[in-house]
Amino acid sequence: MIKMTDEFQRPHAMNDLLERHKDRVQEVLNILLESPYFYPQDNDNAFRFLSRYQQEFARFFADHFGWELFVDVKCARVYKPTWYNASISPSNRELFNFSRRDECIAFMLLLEFFEHKLEVESITVDDKDNLRFKFGELLEYTVQRFHELYPGNATDYAEESVRAKIVRPIMPQLEKYRFLKKILPPKDERVEEEDTIYEALPALYHYNVSRLSRPVEAVTVKEEPDHGTD
Repeated sequence: MIKMTDEFQRPHAMNDLLERHKDRVQEVLNILLESPYFYPQDNDNAFRFLSRYQQEFARFFADHFGWELFVDVKCARVYKPTWYNASISPSNRELFNFSRRDECIAFMLLLEFFEHKLEVESITVDDKDNLRFKFGELLEYTVQRFHELYPGNATDYAEESVRAKIVRPIMPQLEKYRFLKKILPPKDERVEEEDTIYEALPALYHYNVSRLSRPVEAVTVKEEPDHGTD
């Protein structure tokens, strides 16, 4: 008979896990709630622990909060499907959201650009390193696609207009919610905006532009340019 050691005995409930590894459980729970996405590079040991006991954590979130836990090899997140405090309006909730149409389109074009670059560079989710690209590459792609979507509005979607009013303003949100990471240059090196390098974080794999409820072309039908005000 094989003797089951402590290493291979898997607890079946969070209570059991807490009794054995309280500090590690608390560490994982806090990391999951401190940002929209949890990546292995944030804390590799904690991510491995979560992956090993994914079933226990998923049951804990589902039973106590009605939340869903998603874990894959590169990313973990907790999804809250229902907002309970109706006193907080949608505009005041701490959620990833773009309200202007051109910004929404720009996010979908980022997903298109991401999938395009993955194909060109033969990168898959199984690769260790994430895709990296220059701001100028994303800008060029976005301008080109806006011209294709609005062939009669080339002036409204000139490169400098798209840069200043659409792409540049959404970058801080994409960094905050951990879709992109800006790679800082060496302190003694000056890098122009065009050459600023961004890393595409694994959260982008969770979005498939072809499966979005409204394809990019559908968003643009019979709608005027929306640059908002500065």
